[in-house]
Amino acid sequence: MLKGIALFNPKIKLFVDGRKTVFEILENSISNTDKTIWIHCASLGEFEQGVPIIKELKKQYRTHKIVVSFFSPSGYEVRKNSSLADVICYLPLDTKANAKCFLNIVHPDIAIFVKYEFWPNYLNELKKRKVKTILVSGIFREKQLFFKPIGKGLRKSLHTFDHFFVQNNNSKTLLNSINITNVTVSGDTRFDRVSEILSSNNQLDFIEQFKQDKTTIVYGSSWNDDESIYLNSLNNSENTKHIIAPHDIKSHKISKLKSAITKSVILYSEIEGENLADYDVLIIDTIGLLTKIYSYADIAYVGGAFRTGLHNTLEPAVFGIPVVIGPEHQKFQEAIDLVLKKGVLSISDKKSYHNTISKLINSSSYRITTGKINSQYIKTNSGATTIILQHINLS
Repeated sequence: MLKGIALFNPKIKLFVDGRKTVFEILENSISNTDKTIWIHCASLGEFEQGVPIIKELKKQYRTHKIVVSFFSPSGYEVRKNSSLADVICYLPLDTKANAKCFLNIVHPDIAIFVKYEFWPNYLNELKKRKVKTILVSGIFREKQLFFKPIGKGLRKSLHTFDHFFVQNNNSKTLLNSINITNVTVSGDTRFDRVSEILSSNNQLDFIEQFKQDKTTIVYGSSWNDDESIYLNSLNNSENTKHIIAPHDIKSHKISKLKSAITKSVILYSEIEGENLADYDVLIIDTIGLLTKIYSYADIAYVGGAFRTGLHNTLEPAVFGIPVVIGPEHQKFQEAIDLVLKKGVLSISDKKSYHNTISKLINSSSYRITTGKINSQYIKTNSGATTIILQHINLS
């Protein structure tokens, strides 16, 4: 069925085609005598959560090969050439035959699943082989089937894990309620990941030329729903700079966005030879720069919380700036926490956005105080990687 859908859906095509050569890639990369560590990530976000752990494992276990698998094309296609792992591949579909074949080739000393993804055949096979299996940065919610009467079969998968490292006490309580007690509240490794950003080289000369000394708002990973909220205020703003990094950078989407802006606007792909100080709005029509761009922001708007799913709020928050988001953020613990602490400001419509952004622009003291809430929150919640690594002891 997937093969038929793949004819009409590019993402499904990547999903199907990418799995055709997995076993060949693994066999060419791993020998019977290699020691390996297997880390599985659903997609890009989970990979970013896993990065601090991967880095420490590479330092501590230099003779082991790191194997990273992805379920989603949106993760694999972006990180397939990462130098952090020795082997990066798709995870073959969860069948008994695939699980046996995959584990025969990889033969890991430990399997690490990031946040979630519970594949019964892989987990059962790991258990049979007595391979230590842990979940890191896990988060559980009462609405999940594990915690309902009809979830008895799914709960069996959870009992295959040797240990759970979860983000919060609620997750631990939920697991305890179904007789799973091998649980540690370690927090979220994403805090460790974003903390590293502060010590990175975030300089971008073209942003400095564009920003000058003006208050700058960065709109990260915004969608059409977000643009319909902030564009009116942007078009009527004075003495501020705006940098938009849309989630979708297809040319027709970028053209539509550009035509909706009445301020002087330029695309990143057009900046060569231009005096960027003359422009009010810069649209980033490429990927890979947003994290560095956040370091120049005085205020950040993070997209996705109107319909598609909130994007990463920690990346701008680590720089100690206020973060504005839409209303649908209840699946993200850090967003829930920071909205309560009032470092992240949740808006619901054009009017509430305009009022919020105006206050942040017009009051530097309010802006600074709000931003400090975010940076302090990240400092307080860092350290999950250290807790997890203390539990991993490979020969």
